[in-house]
This record gives sequence, C-alpha cells and structure tokens, in this order.
Amino acid sequence: MTSVKDTAIRQYARQLDGVAQQLAGLSKPKDGWIATMRKALGMSAPELARRTGVTKPAIYQAERKERAGGISLQHMEKLAEAMGGRFVYAIVPVDSVKDVLTSQSRNVAEQTVKRASAHMALEKQSLTSKQIEEEIERLAEELLRDRPSDFWEAM
Repeated sequence: MTSVKDTAIRQYARQLDGVAQQLAGLSKPKDGWIATMRKALGMSAPELARRTGVTKPAIYQAERKERAGGISLQHMEKLAEAMGGRFVYAIVPVDSVKDVLTSQSRNVAEQTVKRASAHMALEKQSLTSKQIEEEIERLAEELLRDRPSDFWEAM
C-alpha cells in the first residue's frame, strides 16, 4: 500500500528530475550571469546601475561577487529584474533522485556488511567476496525500499 508520504516523495523526485533534465547542458558563463545578460542586452554597467539605483562600482562589485560565489540571492533577483529577466535558483540531482538514493543505500549497505564481515572474520566465519557482494546488494535493495531513520548518516 502506498502512503501519502511515498506519493509526495515520488512527486518531488519527478519534479527535480524534470528540472535536472532541462538544465543538463547549462553551466554558469565564465563572466557570470549578470555580466553575460548585461552584455547580451548591450547594457552598460552605468545603465544597469541607474536602473537598480546603485553606483557603477556597485555593479562591477556585484559581478565580481557573483563570479566568486558571494552574492546574495536577493541581489541576483534584483539585478535580473532590472535587466528584464528573472533569477532562477535550483538544487537538482546530478543524475536522478533515484541514482542518489541508490548510491546512498549502497554506501550504507556496504558499511554495514563490511563491519559485520570483519566481526565474522574474527570468529573464523568470514564470507567469500561473492557472498559479501550479494549481501551488499540485498541489503541495499532493502534499505532503498524501507529507509531507516539513520539512512543519511552514513557517508
């Protein structure tokens, strides 16, 4: 039986995977988004400064801060609007939500099985490499299906 929580999780995953797919080839321009948009519009820094009510040096500083990763989201939004654009901010999975979950479940399973295997080896009951791998796969599938509360604690 599917719970409301499971349905919501699947909906969020579909939404993120769709956005990730749309943004797949997108990367930040070398000059940053502010400078790239401004130059594409043929807008000078003084013109953008007038439109945003700041000084020309403040525009150049914003462009530097953006390239360095130190500009606020609110400032990016304000500059985007001043240039007739909109600022879009997103966190998306590199591949898919399912891939992130699968990788984490495998990591948790691997740590758990290797820890248990080490204890078993001390008691001269060690498993073969094949048995260890099979147990990791079995446990990873179980963890993916029924995620425990400490699922994200393992690295």
